[in-house]
Amino acid sequence: MQGKCLSINLDDFIDITMIIEQTNHFKRSVKKMKSNNKALLDEAIKKVVKNPLVGTLKIGDLTGVRVYKYKVISSQYLLAYYFNEILKKITLLEIGLHENFYRNLKKQIKK
Repeated sequence: MQGKCLSINLDDFIDITMIIEQTNHFKRSVKKMKSNNKALLDEAIKKVVKNPLVGTLKIGDLTGVRVYKYKVISSQYLLAYYFNEILKKITLLEIGLHENFYRNLKKQIKK
């Protein structure tokens, strides 16, 4: 006699609250963005919240920082964030194009 396989969607049972913080630098960068870019940024943030490990984990000076890349028309934007698994907290650090992105991010983290 064979048993039946039962498939359960755990999302219906698990209520995980994620804390999302923004640095002042991140807030200023978002203010400067155009509205259509902000909509795509919102989608990128939703993907990060849904799966915080989606971003590439950086090493060296940026240890612990994750960077998620997404497209806006023909440009690639980068979203840098910290993810604290214990506290279930995402801290949004930086948003921008690749040019000088990592240099600016290093300066921000050293402060």
